[in-house]
Formats: sequence, C-alpha cells, structure tokens
Amino acid sequence: MKTGVAIDLGTSGFRAQKVNLETGEIRKTVVTMRNPLPGANVMDHMDFAISYGLDKAHRLVINAILVIIDHLGVVPNELERLSVCGNPIQLSLFQGIPIDDLAYAGERKREKLNIKEQKRESVILKSDQVPGLEIFPNCFVVIPPAIKHEIGADALALIVNSGMLDSDELAIATDFGTNAEMALKANNVIYTGSAAAGPALEGQEISCGALASPYVISDVTFEGDNIRCYILDKEMKTVKGDLVNPQDGSVVEEGPIRAKAITGTGVISLLEEGMKNGVIKLPKIQTPDGLIHLQDGITFSEHDVKEAGNAIGALRAGHITLCKAAGVEMADLKVSHMSGAAGTYMDARKAQKIGMNPYNAERITQIGNTSLKMAREILLSDERLKELQDIATKVVGTHVMFATDPSFKEAYILELAYWGEGMDFKMLKKFLKKKDLPQIDEPTVEPVIDKMVERDIPVFGDEGYELVKQTGTYLSMKIDNCPDCKEKIRECPTHAMSFKDNVVRIRSDLCDGSNCKKCSRFMPKDVFSWDLLTVEDVVPGEPIEVEE
Repeated sequence: MKTGVAIDLGTSGFRAQKVNLETGEIRKTVVTMRNPLPGANVMDHMDFAISYGLDKAHRLVINAILVIIDHLGVVPNELERLSVCGNPIQLSLFQGIPIDDLAYAGERKREKLNIKEQKRESVILKSDQVPGLEIFPNCFVVIPPAIKHEIGADALALIVNSGMLDSDELAIATDFGTNAEMALKANNVIYTGSAAAGPALEGQEISCGALASPYVISDVTFEGDNIRCYILDKEMKTVKGDLVNPQDGSVVEEGPIRAKAITGTGVISLLEEGMKNGVIKLPKIQTPDGLIHLQDGITFSEHDVKEAGNAIGALRAGHITLCKAAGVEMADLKVSHMSGAAGTYMDARKAQKIGMNPYNAERITQIGNTSLKMAREILLSDERLKELQDIATKVVGTHVMFATDPSFKEAYILELAYWGEGMDFKMLKKFLKKKDLPQIDEPTVEPVIDKMVERDIPVFGDEGYELVKQTGTYLSMKIDNCPDCKEKIRECPTHAMSFKDNVVRIRSDLCDGSNCKKCSRFMPKDVFSWDLLTVEDVVPGEPIEVEE
C-alpha cells in the first residue's frame, strides 16, 4: 500500500489521518489533545516563536508530527506523501518560515521594522527540505496556499467548503475553534478575521472540560427542573445519559453510558439551557454552591461561565467587526456556515440563541472539519492543489486584524461586560448603537439547519480512532545546585514541570506559555531561564519518556 498522511495543524490540537494513496481510503485517525507549542492560543504560540526562537517552535511542531505518524502506524520508509493545512502561523512554524510579518498589522509598520513579507504559496517539497522530516526518505510534503499572507489555508478551506464562492448571497462562515477563523462574503468581496477566542469552546480551560472525544458530555437539555446529559460514545455518536438534579447531582434516572468530562458543545448547550431556565443569571449560577451538577461528578462553575462567555463574546465581536468593515448590518446575515469540531457537534439553534450565529440567520449549515478535508484532498491530488492556488490568487480578500481594529475592541469590551459583569442584553444593544456598531438582537426566526456531517471527521478508517493524550514534546535544561527546584516546580498551575537528575523538563503541550509564565517568578532566576530551554529530540518508534 502506498501510504500518505494528512494533518490539520489546529491551534488546540492536531488531527491526522493515514490514507491509502492508491484508493483514497482512510485507514486510521489520530487526534492530539493539545497543540505542542506552549500557550493557550495562536498569539501565545507566535509569542513563543518570536521570543525564544523559530527553530524551537519548529522542532516542537515537527516532534509532535513524528509522534502522530508513529501512532498512525507508519514507518519512515513507507511514507510517500505528507500534507498539512492550518492557519498561517501554524503552517509557517511547520515549514520553519519566519512569522515576523504576521506579528505586525499594516504594511507601513512592517516597512518601518524592515520586515519582509514571506511567500505562502502552494508548494510540494522533498522531505529533506523541511528540517526534521528527512527521516522519511521517500516522502513529498504538500503545503496549500494562503489567499494573502494573513489569510491562511485554513480560511481558504473554510471559504471553499462552505460554498461561498459559488453563491452571490451575503453569508458568514466561522470555524468554531481556539483561533476562530471567520469569513464574510459581501458584494463579491471576502472579509476575513480571526478572534483568539481561547480553548473554552473546545472544552479546554473549563474545570471539568475536555476536547471532543469518546465519553464526554456533548449536549444537555432540561426535563422539568432536571438536566438530561447526552454523551459521545466510542464511535463519537450521541447517546442519552443520566437525568440529574443540577442542584446537587443526584441521579433521577440513570442512563447506559458514563461520562468523564464535558466538551465545548456541552458547554454551549449548558449555557443556553441554563440561561433559558434561570439556573444561570449572568454572571452567576443560581444553585446553593454556585455549581451546576451534571452526571458522574462533573460540575460547571461561575468561572467556567466567564471563560465560555469570553470566547462567545470574541466570536460575536468578530462578526460585528466584519459587518462593520463590509458596511452591512448583522440583520442582513441570513446564511451562516459552521465548521470545526465544535461547529459540528453543537446545537446550531442553541448557539444562535446565545450569539454564536447571527441572530437573523434563516439557514445554518454545519460542514465539519474543513481543514483536515483540504489536507486530505491535496494529499491525493496535485491537480486539486493547483486548483486551490488558482482560487487563492483570484479571490478578492480583505483581512481585518482584530487585534488592532477599534470596532473589535469596542464590541469585545461590551461583550466582556455582558458575560462577566452583569450588563443586561438591552444595555449591550444600547451601547453598540451608541458606538455606531452593527446591531444585534434576539433570534425571532426558526432557522433551517443543514447538518452536512454527523461527525467533524466523518470517517475514521478501519484501524479506528486514537486520542493521543501527550504529544511527547518537552523543553528542558540542566540545573546544578538547586536544592529547592523539586519543590518549586510544584507551583506550576498546569503541572507541566518536572525535576529529575538535575534536569527541569516542561511538557510543552501542557504549558500555558506567555499566558502564564509563573515559573519565571517562582523558579530561582540565577539558575532557570526560558532562553536556555532546549527542545528534546523525538525518535520515531522508540518509547517516549513521559512525566505523569
């Protein structure tokens, strides 16, 4: 069998598939729980690469890919093609391309700092042209194009697979993930942006949260005063779980399946149901202990409400900002496309009710993981790669940099006040109008929901699905004469640090990077420095030493 591997380099984790290149058949699917780079979002990943070296970031990404390929059961001599898709930062770090041009908004700023714009066109490389992949001697590496340097292959995948290019209708498409890429088509111009929403919508940074995987709560409904949980089974299909009392977690009716966590879609559903039924009155939870109790001891806290609200607020602020840039109103958005794992599994109607879909949308489509789909398409066809390059060249695109856009800033500040400070919805609308921003409202129409796929990854393959809990990527440094280090590393809030044989190790996929950096304060400054950390090598096929 001629073997290829397609990988979606997602901000919150990588998704990969082993593919038979002769038949196009998917053989196996592997998903990592986290991205190997330190940090909670793409801005943290960029900060790590710029602050501590492109080479370190590149090696962490490549090491994670080596681990993934090993889990897929592919030996180096068998791999003939490897394709990737992702946002411009992830793809650049994969290739080892400088990302300075992505860190600064505006051509004038880049010219002033003498930063050159990097080419991000489609390309097929020999494996030895990507440092770290030379161990695959018979492999070609396929990389898709960006539309512009800021509008990456993931956005192109979203635009192409949503069908926006084939229609004249005003529509918005959103990849509901950590980096929340979105595209608005208005008057034959594509407006794109990405909101660093954080990982809450995918179940991370939630106290009992997890990525979409078997045995997590993916949906809830109220039955009277009780909550019915719905769980993903081992095939990632939804099964009815327990009926529980949200006040104390007591089981009213036991279901046939157990749960280990709640994923992002469950969080969205719980927010909508909780707000509708009065258990959540922003920003508070109306239970004796301030927790919503679900089955199997899983709880949802007021901190979780805030984390999820911040992410939802970033999404809606992004939609408002794109409408402002395009000169259209939110009320004009009648078509909404949802992609990504969260965009596939969440209840689209519930998402609309809490502001994740335009309030006036009459048709909502759920289209699955478009980035992995594109990676698989270009894995199998050079002609498809050429077609995508032609599309990328022809698309008239305008990228809105949310980080510096005043409309996004104003809208997001108001969203934070709504979700976290108790500002009511009527006041939110009033201030949006005062700031001359596109208006929002509560949904009044029942949208037609077109769920095009049952799972974000429709086919796992005969060899099944595997969730890789650890990418096996480590940063480390040797430290002598530090009697307190073994105790100090326990202060790491994500438990990413270990100390053994005078070596400090940081599990990079657990580390929150620039979003935290507490180790820079609690570790002795005369012996520990992020600048001195090095990337540990990964050898495919050999056991990876991990710290529990």
